[in-house]
Amino acid sequence: MGVTEDIKKAIDSAAQIMVITHVDPDGDALGSLTAMGVALTQQGKSVTLLCDGSVPSRFSYLPMGDQVKQAADSDVDYDLLIAVDCGDEQRMGQVYASLAQPTPKIINIDHHITNSKFGDINLVDAVAVSATEILYRLFGELGYEITADAALCLLTGLVTDTLGFRTDGVTANTLRTAGDLVEAGADLGLVTTQALKLKPMSTLRLWQIGLENMELEDGLIWSSINNQERKSAGHLSPSTAGLVNLMADVNRAAASVVLLEMEDGTVRVGFRCRPPYNVSDVATALGGGGHPLAAGCTMEGPLEKAEMMVVEMAKESIRQQEVILKNGQNS
Repeated sequence: MGVTEDIKKAIDSAAQIMVITHVDPDGDALGSLTAMGVALTQQGKSVTLLCDGSVPSRFSYLPMGDQVKQAADSDVDYDLLIAVDCGDEQRMGQVYASLAQPTPKIINIDHHITNSKFGDINLVDAVAVSATEILYRLFGELGYEITADAALCLLTGLVTDTLGFRTDGVTANTLRTAGDLVEAGADLGLVTTQALKLKPMSTLRLWQIGLENMELEDGLIWSSINNQERKSAGHLSPSTAGLVNLMADVNRAAASVVLLEMEDGTVRVGFRCRPPYNVSDVATALGGGGHPLAAGCTMEGPLEKAEMMVVEMAKESIRQQEVILKNGQNS
């Protein structure tokens, strides 16, 4: 029996289903979460959408976005858990950690190359540019109708994880999928404006601080933002709000890193690079994960110690990769 058949059997036999995405949700996380919610509701299932973190206001247009909860219903006997866009169990945060044991059967649907295959059923495609790209294909295989609501959710993940179809890995099939979703009723202009363009003032203030703290050396561009600076900007999220992407566009840099100190002293670290470089190995070595071109991790403080370790490891990784690339060109 194939994975799709396993998923169909698990969903068909379940009555109460919880769908969980990762902490600090981005567009792909929320697009996957709500798309699955819409699809399962169409199948007559009782669905609870869960996320360890609130839905950012810019995603308020997502169907079922207002139904996302931060804790499971204790009085519901769930018989299936579907994890979307989560590289491992820890990425589901406290929502998952607080579930009664044993947990129900888990379907793991993801596109991170570092996925730990934690599910009882694993649908992991590291070639896909977003989790919603996988869901679009899965819904077709399951015979689920792609309604306008489902299409809007799926397109949100596709647009945000590719930064508007501009990242490495976008294929003709990705663009065909986007076209199909627009044809099904998704509003591309709405998604692009809400999910990519509009930013709160706190994001620009964080960028201002991060750019003032920026350093460039040996092919690495990085910035550290301490907790006081983060709070002064009014930035409450543990994400870098796109700053790490902005810095990665500097032509003299092979990779970028942003370290963000949180209230509890932990440090959130975002990595980005351009082909042919890879940042997932460094993130994985530090206990995180992600994609070759975009990865992250969480470290213990203090910030200065974390910065020293990250910068040293990232520079060494760049040096090693440049040797390999040079040798490859000379062979």
